[in-house]
Amino acid sequence: MNRTVRRIVIILIILILLPAAFLTINEMVSLNQNEKVIGRIYANQLDAILYSVNQYSEDIMNSWASKIDLFLDEVPKLKAKELPATVDSFYDQLPSLYMVFVADSVNDDKIDFLGWNDENNFISVDYSHFSTEIHNLLEKNQSLVKRLFTYKKSGYRKLEPVETDTSEGEAILLFIEETPQGENRITGIILDPKEFIYRIMSPKIQEIAQQEFVISVFNRAENFQFNSSIDFKVREVQQSKALWIFPNYKIGISLVGQTIDDLVKQRALTNILLIGLLTIVLILGMWIVYKNIKKEVEIAQIKSDFVSNVSHELRTPLSLISMFSETLEMGRVKTEEKKKEYYSIISQEANRLGKIVNSILNFSKMEAGKRQYNIVDSYLNDVAENVYRSYKFHLEHLGFTFSLIKDESIPIIKIDEEAVSEAIVNLVDNAVKYSDNNKEITIRTGKENNNAFVEVEDKGIGIAEKDQKKIFEKFFRVSSGYVHNVKGSGLGLSIVKYIMDAHKGEIRLISKVGEGSKFVVLFPLSKS
Repeated sequence: MNRTVRRIVIILIILILLPAAFLTINEMVSLNQNEKVIGRIYANQLDAILYSVNQYSEDIMNSWASKIDLFLDEVPKLKAKELPATVDSFYDQLPSLYMVFVADSVNDDKIDFLGWNDENNFISVDYSHFSTEIHNLLEKNQSLVKRLFTYKKSGYRKLEPVETDTSEGEAILLFIEETPQGENRITGIILDPKEFIYRIMSPKIQEIAQQEFVISVFNRAENFQFNSSIDFKVREVQQSKALWIFPNYKIGISLVGQTIDDLVKQRALTNILLIGLLTIVLILGMWIVYKNIKKEVEIAQIKSDFVSNVSHELRTPLSLISMFSETLEMGRVKTEEKKKEYYSIISQEANRLGKIVNSILNFSKMEAGKRQYNIVDSYLNDVAENVYRSYKFHLEHLGFTFSLIKDESIPIIKIDEEAVSEAIVNLVDNAVKYSDNNKEITIRTGKENNNAFVEVEDKGIGIAEKDQKKIFEKFFRVSSGYVHNVKGSGLGLSIVKYIMDAHKGEIRLISKVGEGSKFVVLFPLSKS
């Protein structure tokens, strides 16, 4: 990595990764606090719902207290024969109401039960055993009764539940009312909590809950639970409060499908995933930008090397042509043999110069998509043999062992003979440049599956695996060791790739450092 690319990487890390890291750390630090706020908001919402249910039950009991007070004022006015039916009708109007009792004071020895007395019992259940229990209950809750009297003096009627020692599971509520004679009396209501919940509270609970919540009223000691969803299984609630009118019962609420903890954890997980995804996107974006910038820097460097190499390649033949032509022009060469040698050098360098120029022009046309191909029926063996004959004398003169192995079974294929010859020539030139001391080159033709191929193999220096994927890129040249010392434009293999793409063929490379390289160009056989 050169200094420019390294500097770009550092800048990208500062501009992208540091803000992402800061955002991640900041979110993680504030996440716990945010979730506590969310949990508190949910808790407040649930509290409001529970308050609504509690308030409804208290409103019902206040309305019952008013009815009871009015009825107690009317009882003395009833005739004896009217009393049983009237009392029964009154109890029927208030479902879950067991009994109403009245006491003048906490120490009142005689507790009056509406609908029952020693002489005439108007209800089906004998509540005489309650007298002693109620008396003890009032004495035990003197402070509460005193507070109720205080409320009444202030013009406010307050209902208060009291703890009961009865084994029947009843609930008792006390309030103070004023008699028509202006005296205050202690009035008690004995209720069946379960029946009250089922018959009175359940419609309101289901109305509030709808499909979003499950509201439950439960007493764990008695293994009782009523759910707004009309199921009877014991549910875990996320928020609960004591039922005002029945302290031994609690009213709780749970979310349908998920608990508050689930919602909090889900939001926390979502935030973490989003932060992680954002970080990954930023890293991916940085990597893409880095790769593009690195590619541009490499291309700029390759172009710079290309200009330098081509300049050198052009300067060398031009210098030789200029030097030998000037020598001949000034008449310094005395013998015909020497003149012939100089003419030969000038001709060779001119051909070399022409090849360089033609290579650049051809590549420019190919890259612009302007090169025209004359695709005709051809014998691939003939094209390979023509290249072999053209190069045989020259390569053997340079000390190469140059051979051609043909597969005579190759059928006619559709190719541009001139372009294919150019591709094979480039591969042979490449083999010559990088053969080093082991000067052996072989051209081989054959068939493979549905393809005909031409193979150019050398025993040269080979190509490292890390460079094999890049050698077909324009201007690319391996920049190490012996390869770097060989002059060239870096366009030869790119031209071969363009030619093979135009023929809908492919090019393969098999190479190992120190053992040589094998380039194979494959042409699809005609379907006919």
